[in-house]
Parts: sequence; C-alpha cells; structure tokens
Amino acid sequence: MDRNELGRMGESLAARYLQSHGWSVVERNVRYREGELDLVAERAGVLAFVEVKTRRSRAFGTPAEAVTRLKAARIRRLASRYLTEHRPRARDIRFDVVDVLRVGENYRVTHLEDAF
Repeated sequence: MDRNELGRMGESLAARYLQSHGWSVVERNVRYREGELDLVAERAGVLAFVEVKTRRSRAFGTPAEAVTRLKAARIRRLASRYLTEHRPRARDIRFDVVDVLRVGENYRVTHLEDAF
C-alpha cells in the first residue's frame, strides 16, 4: 500500500469512527490552492475541522505529532475560507485531529478533540 492509499484508508477509517460516535461528515477532502481540509464534521451544533494523520508505525512519533504549528495555522486559514464560503449555522467551531496508527494487521483510531 503506497502513501496515498494509506492516507485515503485512514480518512475512511476516521470518517467511520466519527460517524459511529454521532458525528455527521459534512465534507471530505475540501481542496483549495493553499491546501486541503480532510474532514468537516458536525454534531450538536459543533462544526469540527478534522485533520487525519495515518502512519504505519510510531518510528517517527505518533501520527498526531505530524500536525505542526505551521500545519495547524494553514488549517485555520482554510477553515476561515470554508466558513466564509459556506456560512454554516454551527454554534461552535473547533479543530480536531484523528490519529490512525497501524497496530499489527489492525488500525487504532484516536480522536483528539480541540487539538489546536
């Protein structure tokens, strides 16, 4: 499985995980010239911009550790653009990370709420 396939699989696992915990996935892979929002999800008036990070191992740290301050700032700018264009009726906005890590033949999914 190459990096792109691993990333797509991680996003699918993250979307299923969120849905199983009461979230509605509003958008996937919202692309702008400056970057991409992996998932936009909503639950109970909260709109979450979700960055999904997937890794095969912890050799270089956890997947969530790959979300640097620079990456977080880019996601915030993209979210601002999304909010301007779509004008959702959410009461609250937040930024989450879903960490997907391969463990043997399985994957562990961890949802870090309000991560940055």
